[in-house]
Amino acid sequence: MSPISSWFHHYANPGVFLRLVRPCLLPLGTISVILLMTGLIWGLCFSPADWQQGENVRIMYIHVPMAWLASACYVALALCGILSLVWRHPLADRAAIEIGPIGCAASALCLVTGSLWGKPSWGTWWVWDARLTSMLILFFLYLGHITVIRAFDDSFRGQKAAAILAIVGIVDLPIIKFSVQWWNTLHQPDSISLTATPTISLSLMWPLVLCTGGFTLGAITLVNTRLCASLMERQVQFFSRRGK
Repeated sequence: MSPISSWFHHYANPGVFLRLVRPCLLPLGTISVILLMTGLIWGLCFSPADWQQGENVRIMYIHVPMAWLASACYVALALCGILSLVWRHPLADRAAIEIGPIGCAASALCLVTGSLWGKPSWGTWWVWDARLTSMLILFFLYLGHITVIRAFDDSFRGQKAAAILAIVGIVDLPIIKFSVQWWNTLHQPDSISLTATPTISLSLMWPLVLCTGGFTLGAITLVNTRLCASLMERQVQFFSRRGK
C-alpha cells in the first residue's frame, strides 16, 4: 500500500477521526460566530453605502459568501467522490452526505439574494444571464446529488452514482467563475481577485472578507458536527447489534 493510501485509510478509522475533530468543533464554531457577527454588524450598520447602488449593496454581505460557499462545497463534494471511487475511503461517502445539503442551501440563498439584488439594479428578478443560469445548474446538481445518494436500497450503489455525478458536475464551476469574461452578461465582473487589484472600496471589502470567513468556518463546523454525529450514531447501532 502506498504512503498516500496508508495515510487516507488511517484517517478512515471513525475513532481516529472523532478524536481529532471533536475537540476542534467548539473553537471553530466560536471563531466563526465572532467573525460573522463582526462582519455583519460592520457591513450592515457601519460600512458606507455604495456610490452607485446605494444601500442595496449591503445584500452582498450574504450573497457573495453564499456564492463562494456554494462553489467551495461542490469542490469538496467532488473531492469526496474521488476519494470514494479511487481510494474507497469510507468517510468520504459519509462526508458527501453531510456536505450536499449545506452546499444546496448556500446555492439557494445565493440565487434568492441575487434576485433581491437584481431587482433594483437590473429592474427584474431574473434574467437568463450566463452566471445566473450556471449557478441555477449548480443548485440542480446539488439536488441531484442529494437525491441519488439516497435513492438506492443498496447504499454502495447510491454513493458510487452520487460520486460520479459530483465529479462530472465540477465542469460547471469554471463556467460560473469565468462566465462574465467569456460572455457579455449583465452580472458585474468579480470585484475581488487574487491576480488583480480589488475594485471595491476597502471600507466595503473588509466586512465582506469577515462575513465570508465566518460563513466558511461555520459551514466547516456544521459539516464536521453532522459527520461526527453520524459516526457516533453508527457506532451505537453497531454495539447495540453486537449486544443482542
